Amino acid sequence: MSGTVDPVVTEKSHSANITYGAEETGQAGHAPHPSWMYKTFNLGPWKFPGYATPPVQLAVVAFVCFMCPGMFNAVNGLGGGGLLDSKVSDDSNVAVYSTFSVVGFFAGTVANRLGIRLTLSFGGLGYFLYIASYLSYKHNSNAGFPIFAGALLGVCAGLLWTAQGAIMTSYPDESSKGRYISWFWMVFNLGGVLGSLIPLGQNIHRSTAGSVNDGTYIGFMVLSFIGLTLAWCLVDAHHVRRADGSHVVLMKHPTWQSELFGLWEVLRTDVYILLLFPMFFASNFFYTYHFNDVNLAKFNVRTRALNNTLYWTSQIVSALIVGFSLDFKGARRSTKAKAAVGVLFVLTMAIWGGGYAWQKQYTRAETEPESYVKLDWTSKGYVGPMFLYMFYGCYDAAWQICVYWFMGALTNNGRKLANFVGFYKGIQSAGAVIAYRIDALKVPFMHEFGANWGLLAGALLLAAPVIWFKVRDTVPLEEDLIFSDETMDDVKPTIATEGHTTATEGHTVSTEGHGKL
Repeated sequence: MSGTVDPVVTEKSHSANITYGAEETGQAGHAPHPSWMYKTFNLGPWKFPGYATPPVQLAVVAFVCFMCPGMFNAVNGLGGGGLLDSKVSDDSNVAVYSTFSVVGFFAGTVANRLGIRLTLSFGGLGYFLYIASYLSYKHNSNAGFPIFAGALLGVCAGLLWTAQGAIMTSYPDESSKGRYISWFWMVFNLGGVLGSLIPLGQNIHRSTAGSVNDGTYIGFMVLSFIGLTLAWCLVDAHHVRRADGSHVVLMKHPTWQSELFGLWEVLRTDVYILLLFPMFFASNFFYTYHFNDVNLAKFNVRTRALNNTLYWTSQIVSALIVGFSLDFKGARRSTKAKAAVGVLFVLTMAIWGGGYAWQKQYTRAETEPESYVKLDWTSKGYVGPMFLYMFYGCYDAAWQICVYWFMGALTNNGRKLANFVGFYKGIQSAGAVIAYRIDALKVPFMHEFGANWGLLAGALLLAAPVIWFKVRDTVPLEEDLIFSDETMDDVKPTIATEGHTTATEGHTVSTEGHGKL
């Protein structure tokens, strides 16, 4: 294994030519960076990128989310948080998404002011406590603890997801955002797969209804704690450098005042984002229906664990297909954006149409009594709903990846994207809290199903004009710099790519366009 450093950057002055190793060069407005951050390593035929590069930083974030939100998804995917009755889980998740919806909306301001690493690190704390609260409730029935833990998690999750989203949409160049988003979604959902395999293995011989055992919760707690500590391995965004030497567009000197004003400025200058709010709102609304009204309502504990495993595995497959399709080089980005809206609409009609046929077969009143015999994977007729649940997982991944990709296609400015993602997570969580509250009120299953289906279809129709007219093939760097105090010299490429170079103020830069940043 050998270590190398990136190509050099040559700067010209009137008196001398000075050559720096690129890893030691601080561009205008950026302090010099430690050389170890940019060393690449060769292991046989494989070359590994430097630590402070988008692929490595995204990998760290993906594994944080694998350990923290992944375990949250695994617990909730069991239906009722792994408990026999979903009311405590519903109340806790109402608390989660109530605080999440408020904090998430403003979390872009916090991330821009405090930096990505600190924001993400604090964000992981709530997941450990949330899972611990379910273990506690299982033994002492103190419903106050899960509700408190849920409210705290909402604050933490708002920060974590906004920081994560800013990294995922602003670190990659324009031509690879789909792949980066899909890689993240695949690793993140491995957490859900692993988390669901734990209860599946522990409850595989239980063919009756019931709650999961203590070891399930303890396993989740261990993994979420590892994720919490892993967040400190990130570098701050101003250290991150792409393959061509360009930096993420940020604020050099953010203040609370500048970032609060920036939040308002985004809403004022990018008012079209409001038409994406219904799409944001719908993106977590259907989880309650999937987890509580399908998985918990109809299946026993071991089959719920199996369904959960298949649901998150399906998301991985869907993420791979959707993310790489969005980066397909044979079509213009604007064309791919329009096609993505059309495909989502077709999937909405097809998959949820199948869900309607399934939902007609049972009601809440029928499934709520403890005497109700739930389906096992050995039961006749299990295969059909199993595939439906897998398609629900595929649909979730397709929806979420497209939303992230749409936002990333509207701008490359890290500061603006942090606010976009904050809006996304805040509005998304408002939808989730309403959905959990509706379920806690014992609304008929068919009414919840209809609300989901109608919301998803309507959200796509409202978002279509934005995607149709606002997504362009590339966003000029000059336009991205408008929402920042940085200059062209701060962020432009410094390393030639694809053999096309030019001299601008003594710097070697790429002429391949902003799509290579």
